[in-house]
Amino acid sequence: MQAMLLERAEIPLVERRIERPVPGPGQVLLRVEACGVCRTDLHVQAGELPRPRLPLVLGHEIVGRVEGVGMGARRFAVGTLIGVPWLGWTCGACRFCRSGRENLCERAEFTGYDRNGGYAEYAVADERYCFPIPPGYAAVRAAPLLCAGLIGYRSLLAAGRAARLGLYGFGAAAHIVAQVARLEGREVFAFTRPGDEEGCRFARELGASWAGGSDETPPELLDAAIIFAPVGALVPAALRATDRGGTVVCAGIHMSTIPAFPYEILWGERVVRSVANLTRQDGEAFFRLAAQAPFEIATESFPLPRANEALEQVRSGRVRGAAVLLP
Repeated sequence: MQAMLLERAEIPLVERRIERPVPGPGQVLLRVEACGVCRTDLHVQAGELPRPRLPLVLGHEIVGRVEGVGMGARRFAVGTLIGVPWLGWTCGACRFCRSGRENLCERAEFTGYDRNGGYAEYAVADERYCFPIPPGYAAVRAAPLLCAGLIGYRSLLAAGRAARLGLYGFGAAAHIVAQVARLEGREVFAFTRPGDEEGCRFARELGASWAGGSDETPPELLDAAIIFAPVGALVPAALRATDRGGTVVCAGIHMSTIPAFPYEILWGERVVRSVANLTRQDGEAFFRLAAQAPFEIATESFPLPRANEALEQVRSGRVRGAAVLLP
């Protein structure tokens, strides 16, 4: 099959013909129809996440049709359109798994990191960690839901019942979360790259009551802020924009160093916390919501051999919404 391989960190992906995977026990074989390009893929390629299995097929926002099943796999019939997320396997036995926190599993394996992902024509996945795609979502539109949507949703839960919500970095995740927040009756304040007028227009189109650069001060203090951009300097900026008792959620798997900041902007029972990975319960709840209230998913599609171009577009913030690869 055709695949785009990461053979070594810090170099571009290379197009290769590799063996088509065979589903093992409990696994499904998918013919990939679309795979989203996530900022985490950039961190893996850049060597900012330290232990990928190399050579590696990136990609953990996979949507495809089941083409075969391994021994004991009975959850999905051949032909079913399903999605594969970042969380690919957990041990089920560690203290985190036993306490309902499988996202923190000590031996977890992740799609497109420990296991080959979806920058290819075919992929295999543990059927227990896959999700059926709701009716009405084509593969391209559904792909960003598998990480941008899921991690965004978990981040929104971490933000609590904030009525005034700030979103720093208005890309793939934020443009989905903004719609969920508006559906719940929250007011959204969008922070884009300084000077990004197109990004501000996009945010307002999706219901943001205010949009401006990340160097600007919102017209009202926030109850919570979610930081999707991997920029540590945004943490003190978000704290300054957040009211007493508010929460700042760091949603990325990697972030540059957070600079020192005065205690006074944390005081007042403000909270800074991170979000790590997802649970299957997150996915089930999020996809129920996606089925009930279809989201507007903005995508820009690239053929699979242009994966490096897609990654660079995401890196530079030139994608309106989410980038998606098409085998």
